[in-house]
Formats: sequence, structure tokens, C-alpha cells
Amino acid sequence: MMKWTARLLCVTTMTASVVFASVTFAEDQLALKTLNLSGLITEALARNPEIQAARQQWEAASKRVPQARSLEDPTLSVQWWNAPESFNLGRAENTIIGLSQKFPFPGKLALKEEVANRSAHMTEQALRAKERDLIGRVKQAYYDLFLAHKAIQIHHEQIDLLKQFLEIAVAKFRTGKGSQVDVLKAQVELSTLYQRLPVLEQQRDTAQAKVNTLVDRDPRFPLGPPQEPRDQRFDKELEELYQTAVTARPELKAGELAVQRNEGARALAQRQYYPDLHLAFQRFQNFNANDGFGAVVSVNVPFAFWTKPKYDAAVQEASAAVAAARADLHTVENLTRFQIRDLLAKVRASWEVAVLYRTTVLPQAEQGVEAARAGYRTGRTSFLDLIDADRALREFQLAYWRALVDRESRVAELEQVVGTEL
Repeated sequence: MMKWTARLLCVTTMTASVVFASVTFAEDQLALKTLNLSGLITEALARNPEIQAARQQWEAASKRVPQARSLEDPTLSVQWWNAPESFNLGRAENTIIGLSQKFPFPGKLALKEEVANRSAHMTEQALRAKERDLIGRVKQAYYDLFLAHKAIQIHHEQIDLLKQFLEIAVAKFRTGKGSQVDVLKAQVELSTLYQRLPVLEQQRDTAQAKVNTLVDRDPRFPLGPPQEPRDQRFDKELEELYQTAVTARPELKAGELAVQRNEGARALAQRQYYPDLHLAFQRFQNFNANDGFGAVVSVNVPFAFWTKPKYDAAVQEASAAVAAARADLHTVENLTRFQIRDLLAKVRASWEVAVLYRTTVLPQAEQGVEAARAGYRTGRTSFLDLIDADRALREFQLAYWRALVDRESRVAELEQVVGTEL
């Protein structure tokens, strides 16, 4: 009897520890505010170093546009002719001071500006694509954190329910209607649950660190529990999503801009067949003679037979780049269609699984626990049946939330493919 009293005391101590841990968990959750997803996304877009780097790249690319449309620097020259052997430049027969400027053939500068402008817009679309990618990663990390919190919550609920089972087993044993084995089974089950808790907390801490990293915070920064995922049907259709992607997806916009940029580059290569104009204005200062002015007009000859092949090759290169850009755009269009169809099917499948759990599996599992509890009180079922029913209920609860989280993750991927919030 003394031995059994010691065991009962051990069980009571463990139960008190479990109760204390559950209360502490509940208090910790109340102490932290609910983590808001939209605020988290705003903060990530403002602080994430990847986005900041992409913004600077866009800024750098936009500064190339005024460079492309500008004329080359003018040239200032001074010439001395027939200077005496003493190198006294002041007694040279002719001193010529000149100012020259090169003027490209009309249209060349405009085409250079167009090419640079299209390149800058492509860099902007790369920034938008990175932003969509970051938003998707933040949402996935957010809901992974939610699932980790929910797993701990369900775990504590399971501990609380098992504590009730333990009280029932102890009461039945004291009245002689139960066995010591049932009490020991409850004790072992509690120990197992208690050992699993640090693993769940580590998973939560890892998910929290991932969220903090995406918003450029210290990984140890405390975060409140996330909001629950939406429990509603996704009613977007395939063709509607694709039409949205055509106008909103950054990768598609970048592909169209790449085609336009390369077409501009090809037009510029074709314009290189036309000569550029070089003008020079000169002032003549003559020793022991009248001063005067002069001018020089010159053009390059790009159509000479020994230089023309390089311009032909440039046009061919630009034409090949246009064809490649069009093929790349078509590839992205095909990939977009596939990704939308694939992700839409996954979103709907996850939703149907969640509905099945919510409407059928979970109610049946809860009824199973209540039936097993009532049966154990009256001696119709074993304590092992009661524990198995409780395990099944908790697994189904977690599976339900996992299905909703998976649905939100797939929606986040779909938003990244489409290029906008859905």
C-alpha cells in the first residue's frame, strides 16, 4: 500500500505540473497580441534587404535613361602650326582653337533612350516579382507559425483531457471498479505527451525565427499567435485567373518589355547604317597675318564594303535576340497557364479535405471520445479505447488545421503566379 501511495503521489505531482504548464501556456498567449498578417507584409516590404537591393537596382537602371539620350561630350582642341624650332608657341604661324561636336543620325538617340527605358521597366518588374515572392514567403511562414501554435494548443488540450481521464481512472481504482494498470497507462501517456512538448515548442520557435528573418528582425523577437486561416470556398475560375495574370504578373510584363527592348535594339542596329555628323568650329590666330574663322563638317562611312559586315552582324544579332525574347515570353505564358491550373486544383482539394474534416470527421471523432468516456465509466470499454479515441480526435483536429494552412499556402503561391492579391 505504501508503494502504491508513492506512485499515486507521483501521479498527482505530474498532474499539477501539467496543469501549471497549461495555465502558463494560456497566460503567455494572452500576453502577446495577435500577429496581423497585413502589417507583417507591409513591414517586410519596407525592411527586407532583398527588396531594398532590388529597389536600388531599379533606381540605378532608371538613371541610365538620361545617359542614353544625351549627346557625347564636345571636344575642345588647340593646334599650333609651324612653331619655331625654339618651341615658342606664341610665335607659331597658325594657332587654331576648335570646338567640335558629334551629332548622331536622327532617331539614334531616341532609340537608345527607348532601349534604356525598356530595360529600366524590366528592372522594375523584377522588383515587383521579388515583392510578390516575398509576400508569398511571408504568408507561408505566417501560416506555418499558426500551425505550430495550433499544434501546441491542441497538445495542451490533449493533456487537459488526459488529466480528466486520469482522475476517472484513479476514482475507479479507489472504489475497486478499476485497475492499477489503467492509472499507470494514464501516467505513461502523460509522460509521453510531456516529452513531446519541447519538440513542438522548437518547431514554433523555428517558424517564428523564419518570420522574423523575412521582416529583418532578430530571430528571437517574440511574436503573438497568428490569426486563423480563412474557412471559406475559393470561387475564382481558371480563365478569370489567367486574364488577371496577363495584366498583373510581373514576369509576363517583363517578357513583353524584353520583346519591345530587343525590337528597339534591332531598329537601332539598322539605324547604324546611316552616318553620323561631326561639326567643328575653329578660330585661326595667325602670326603676322589676319586672323579668321573656319569650320569642318565630316561624316563616317558605315556602308563601306570593308565595314558593312559588322553592321550586318549587329542586325542579325538583334533579330535573334527578338526571336529569343518572344520564345521566352511564350514559355512564361504556357508556364503561367499550367501553374494556375495546378494550384487552383490544389486549393480546391485542400478546401474539400478541410470541409470533410469539419463537417464529418471531427464531429464523429468527438462523439467517439464521449462514447469511450461514458463506456469506460460504466465498464463497457477499456482505458486503452479511451486513449485511442482521444489520440484520433487530436490527430484529426491537427489535420483539419493543416488542410486549411495548406490551402492558404497554395493560395499564396497562386497569388504570386497571378501577380496580385486574390
